[in-house]
Amino acid sequence: MTQPQIRRLERNDEAEWRRLFTAYLAFYETSVTDDVYTTTFARLLADDPNEFHGLVVDTGVKLAGLVHFLFHRDTWTVANTCYLEDLYVDPPLRGTGLGRALIEAVYEQADLAGAAGVYWMTQEFNATGRRLYDRIGNLTAFVQYER
Repeated sequence: MTQPQIRRLERNDEAEWRRLFTAYLAFYETSVTDDVYTTTFARLLADDPNEFHGLVVDTGVKLAGLVHFLFHRDTWTVANTCYLEDLYVDPPLRGTGLGRALIEAVYEQADLAGAAGVYWMTQEFNATGRRLYDRIGNLTAFVQYER
């Protein structure tokens, strides 16, 4: 395996991206319809600064991780902020620094865009992810509600 590279998602990545995104969704015990896969992939490829962006870990053989993020307005700052929505690394490669590298790549994109910050959420049971997040981010006191 060559040294993994983080790069933008490309059109020919769709099958590998679907494999990774399906595994990510399964971790959170959910699934989506084919229409959601198709729409999400198209959004990730759109060259629109207000649309979702996607980065992947390319090992030279297959994709081994992904991150999706979005810039949006924030009422507490003038600058946009960055929401990191999805982060996934294939289980055999966890603990190798790829998750950290993906988050740092989002930090870099946020800095280039002049974003005020980067935030994300995870579920309480995601102990492995939270160990990384505790090292690379700040846990906030916010509690999420939904309808």
